[in-house]
Amino acid sequence: MIPRTAALLALLALTGCAATGPVTPETVTLPQVSHFSAQNPGERLPTGWQPWTLSRFKRPTEYRLVDYQGRTVVRARARGSASGLVHPLTLEPERYPYLQWQWKVEQLIAKADNTQKHLEDSPVRLVVSFGGDIDRLPLADRMFFDNVRLLTGQQLPYATLMYIWENRAPLDTVIANRHTSRIKMIVAESGRDRLGRWQEVTRNVLEDYRRAFGEEPGPIIAVGIMTDTDNTGDNVHAWYGDIEFRRNRPAAPALASQN
Repeated sequence: MIPRTAALLALLALTGCAATGPVTPETVTLPQVSHFSAQNPGERLPTGWQPWTLSRFKRPTEYRLVDYQGRTVVRARARGSASGLVHPLTLEPERYPYLQWQWKVEQLIAKADNTQKHLEDSPVRLVVSFGGDIDRLPLADRMFFDNVRLLTGQQLPYATLMYIWENRAPLDTVIANRHTSRIKMIVAESGRDRLGRWQEVTRNVLEDYRRAFGEEPGPIIAVGIMTDTDNTGDNVHAWYGDIEFRRNRPAAPALASQN
């Protein structure tokens, strides 16, 4: 069975596989996430970030660096599409447990429901990939990984966390992937109350991983963003601000009331 959006995201985005070709060793060992705000607006991808394609049969989502009220951010436009940007990393979650990012969503995807595999869409996703010993996984997961590798020639990450904006599922809900236990979605925002405003989100990735997978995490090997509407066929646009891993919990959010 060919995996749908969530599995394909983890496979192609977070193994460091770019649409333009193999990733060089230098690009997979960056210690920090390059900020969008440090870039100039335009069509060029931000430094350190790479495009990924989930499938040649899927229409890609459009990502562009834009000036938004004097600050450079990434604008995403999805039209029945699914693709994203990925930033390879090498970080220890014990040393950098706090993940902070900014996103803004104007509208939800009306039919989306990430508890249903045929409706797995989200206006924004923040995705973290972890390394580990695949040989330790249960037989069912190893068989799934083998099947994906045979189909695509790429290896799934040992584990993947996806932070999503959900329509209905409550905040902090952990949603399991239908194909493998090694991909878990966590609801970082839910409902319509915060639409149309910048949100600054902070998550303890170390604690979220332990809660989702019931074990200690391996190294963080990549972070990605994705806006996808391939399952519902809807049109949606969203914005992403800077993403960073921190040693200590950041101060209270400063962007929640900004448009």
